[in-house]
Amino acid sequence: MEVVKEEPGLKLQCETGLNKHLLIHSGVKNFKCDECGKQFTRKTGLTQHLLIHSGVKNFKCDERGKQFTRKTGLTQHLVIHSGVKNFKCDECGKRFTQKRDFNKHLLIHSGVKNFKCDECGKQFTRKSNLCQHLLIHSGVKNFKCDECGKQFTQKSSLTQHLLSHSGVKNFKCDECGKQFTLTQHLVIHSGVKNFKCVECGKRFTQKSDFNKHLLIHSGVKNFKCDECGKLFARKSNLIQHLLFHSGVKNFKCDECGKQFTRKGNHTQHLLSHSGVKNFKCDECGKQFTRKTGLTQHLVIHSGVKNFKCVACGKRFTQKSDFNKHLLIHSGVKNFKCDECGKLFARKSNLIQHLLFHSGVKNFKCDECGKQFTQKGNHTQHLLIHSGVKNFKCDECGKQFTQKGNLTQHLLIHSGVKNFKCDECGKRFTQKSDFNKHLLIHSGVKNFKCYECGKLFARKSNLIQHLLIHSGVKNFKCDECGPR
Repeated sequence: MEVVKEEPGLKLQCETGLNKHLLIHSGVKNFKCDECGKQFTRKTGLTQHLLIHSGVKNFKCDERGKQFTRKTGLTQHLVIHSGVKNFKCDECGKRFTQKRDFNKHLLIHSGVKNFKCDECGKQFTRKSNLCQHLLIHSGVKNFKCDECGKQFTQKSSLTQHLLSHSGVKNFKCDECGKQFTLTQHLVIHSGVKNFKCVECGKRFTQKSDFNKHLLIHSGVKNFKCDECGKLFARKSNLIQHLLFHSGVKNFKCDECGKQFTRKGNHTQHLLSHSGVKNFKCDECGKQFTRKTGLTQHLVIHSGVKNFKCVACGKRFTQKSDFNKHLLIHSGVKNFKCDECGKLFARKSNLIQHLLFHSGVKNFKCDECGKQFTQKGNHTQHLLIHSGVKNFKCDECGKQFTQKGNLTQHLLIHSGVKNFKCDECGKRFTQKSDFNKHLLIHSGVKNFKCYECGKLFARKSNLIQHLLIHSGVKNFKCDECGPR
């Protein structure tokens, strides 16, 4: 007996059914919806579709009360409540109730992204995702929260947002019992970071944050600022950057009056007034308001200085300090003192300088009574009284309280004198000595002796002169004896 091998394919009971089915493969769609323009192969498909526009939903779920236009929609929905998930992904193990959701999920693992955004070039696996993405570029936000007025591009985003106002927290941490409104918040709380960057080792809780991070290493920066030309990997970073150019600062600190462009910076600033410092350095005991502050500080103890200035060779632990240093070599000084006309590369330096003009000296030395405008100068001065000199010159053995003083001293041994006076040709190792020398040629003498009226260019010279009037002679010659 001959066995007839059946050809694979869908089998139908009658020829009419087969002919209707073949229309699907033909691509012919003669039935068009006048409401939205969608087209259908069969009239029954159009008829069912029109029910969506009618708003009539006669099929109701007894579990949650959700209503559907078609019975098939309700039937598919009921499977969700059954808890049965028969469709399992072999790649990641994720399970699905409905086959269509399973098929959509498989596209993620395929890596195929046929739908591209003409605005930014981003690609998507599914057309529906592209359509949702395009709403971002449109700027249209039709979904508004009645509680706080916040608007959203997508309805799903509004739905999630409304949970924050509801107070409902269905996601509970098994470890500490803390409850959360959104499952994402629970994942963050868990501390589990399953997404690791192979470039730098940084780990992430959420895949979305991981993908955003990868853009940093890609080097691709497609978003350019028209104001200054700066490039960004992400559009969101460009938008935040543009706020700086706008000059708008809507977030003000009630404590000190400082204003901020972004709410995040304002919130972080408020911590400085709170006095709360929960992050402590185990090396030196210094405490910080924010974890990022501690993290940056720890790099100092590591001794690693990865940022080198090609102009002078100086190295830095942190990139922020490196960038500030580069301003010195740029020669650009956009911050001017209205009192004396002195220019500064950084605004912070100008603010510190203005304290000298104010005459306010809030930092006083309890040892000698000397007062200082800045806390940093006061701290350095206290080292003088401590008598501790940990920095020693290997050339001559001279010891110093501060490393900066040793560094300046070493220039003397080097013999290098880069500062030359154009008036007399005299050269100096240190800029401070050079500036003092220039006062001689300027003819300006602001320091006057109240005893004899003699004028001096420098305060130190006046102090030495006053010893003459005091009659004090502390230095005796052992060779010739008294006179």
